[in-house]
Amino acid sequence: MRKTLKVLVVAGARPNFMKVAPLLAAFETRRAHGDDVEALLVHTGQHYDAKMSDNFFRDLGLPEPDICLDAGSGSHAEQTARVMVSFE
Repeated sequence: MRKTLKVLVVAGARPNFMKVAPLLAAFETRRAHGDDVEALLVHTGQHYDAKMSDNFFRDLGLPEPDICLDAGSGSHAEQTARVMVSFE
């Protein structure tokens, strides 16, 4: 019995988007070759306007996030707390 590899990819800030793009592309390639790989993209929502998020998703060919945690703006501590609570 084949098992599905389930991967949760979390991205929140612009440097993360650039790091997860090749990972998600590699998982998609594996799926196209018949591997049972399911990658879910979680966007923390720290960068939520078009200039800070949407443009990167488009330019890097990232799929729409499967889940958005809507962390919003605030201090680092506030954002981290909202991400942790939403992720839970």
